[in-house]
Amino acid sequence: MTGPSDVTRALSGFVSNARWEQLPDTVRHEGKRSILNFIATALAGCRQDAIEHTLASLMMFSKGGQAIVIGRTERVDALSAAFLNAASGNVFDFDDTHLRTVIHPTAPVAPALFALAEMRPVSGRNLLLAFALGVEIECRLANAISPEHYARGWHITSTCGTLGAAAASGKLLSLDTERTIWAIGAAATQTGGLVECLGTPTKSLSVGNAARNGMWSALLAERGFSGPPAPIEGRQGYLSALAPSTIDWPALTDGLGDTWELVKNTYKPYPGGIVVHPVIDAALALRQEPEFTLDSIERIVVRGHPLLAARADRPDVTTGREAQVSVQHSVAAALLFGEASLAQYTDACVRDPAVLALRAKIHVERDATINIAAASLQMRSKDGATRVVNVPAARGSLARPLTDREIEDKLRALAASWCATHNIQPLIDAVWALDRADDAGLLVRLAVPAQT
Repeated sequence: MTGPSDVTRALSGFVSNARWEQLPDTVRHEGKRSILNFIATALAGCRQDAIEHTLASLMMFSKGGQAIVIGRTERVDALSAAFLNAASGNVFDFDDTHLRTVIHPTAPVAPALFALAEMRPVSGRNLLLAFALGVEIECRLANAISPEHYARGWHITSTCGTLGAAAASGKLLSLDTERTIWAIGAAATQTGGLVECLGTPTKSLSVGNAARNGMWSALLAERGFSGPPAPIEGRQGYLSALAPSTIDWPALTDGLGDTWELVKNTYKPYPGGIVVHPVIDAALALRQEPEFTLDSIERIVVRGHPLLAARADRPDVTTGREAQVSVQHSVAAALLFGEASLAQYTDACVRDPAVLALRAKIHVERDATINIAAASLQMRSKDGATRVVNVPAARGSLARPLTDREIEDKLRALAASWCATHNIQPLIDAVWALDRADDAGLLVRLAVPAQT
């Protein structure tokens, strides 16, 4: 184990010295999957109200038009593009998830790299390598401070993601170890985000800032803007401030370069909190049973990992955003409509009288013996009969991962949902060929429909 006084330098040296040849094929491929999935979710979110408001605000300060906002014709400065694309990709909670920590790895990191790729010539290989390294840093930090960090109210995607974006951006800028330390230090003092904000538009601010501040930190370091020598492990540094009681020091550096957190990434088939996914699977399976009828339901009990109740036992949600982390709404909508797509997480669906009536019959119980990716749903009928559906692993989890084709289909569906004329196939092809591309900026250009 690396001593606590060496953590920042060890991580920074790993990032600055890493080479493409050291990146395993599995990690390279997973990087492409993550980027493909992220562009899908950014296309879905790029016209959501929170993005419209932040774009309108940032446009007042963005006259240069350096960079693309995914899915839109507007061009903004590069820092604002990093912010907006990160917020768009995460706004619907439809993006990827590192299950051990419930961090969304790609949203803070990829948008910073996309923005840099529009400022300077960047090869696909260099972008993929920087992306993998940024994800590694943010997820190792998350491993070290979970679950205390989240339990204290810190939004882990935003807090750890800022440092991941800084490390990735620093790699793309070819920073040496010393300047990577400076970039991480600048990022560490700009991190933030509260769990209390989940389910509201303000969640998007901290996710957008993670990408923006991480990228800016690397640009500052490139110019010689220095910082503390040990911002991560210092006595009053990042870890001590954000998770002082339960830091897992070995998680930061053990196996560094031999194991990769990116291969533990997962992708969502449903636009909601990852903890409700096995519950949705169970509800959809119950609906397919020949004997099932909506009129027969008297009571439904959902049993799951304690985090399920802590995050998503929310029977009284009033907006579509809140409903994304509600067991009661997710089960009711899945049973009523036979799907759990963006249409089921709108304000209108939340107010639907049939949804409201069914939500009142759904209850959540904690069971520490159930894995976080699993759930059990028991329905009691009015005639006294009971039916139980057990989901040992949610669709999209590591045990049941989405295939490459399923991620492609997710992108196709989300792109077509608001712009049916957008030919998305060239973008899909470009992602799979990214390691052979001389110009990584092509990706975001292809993510803008020819006509909007």
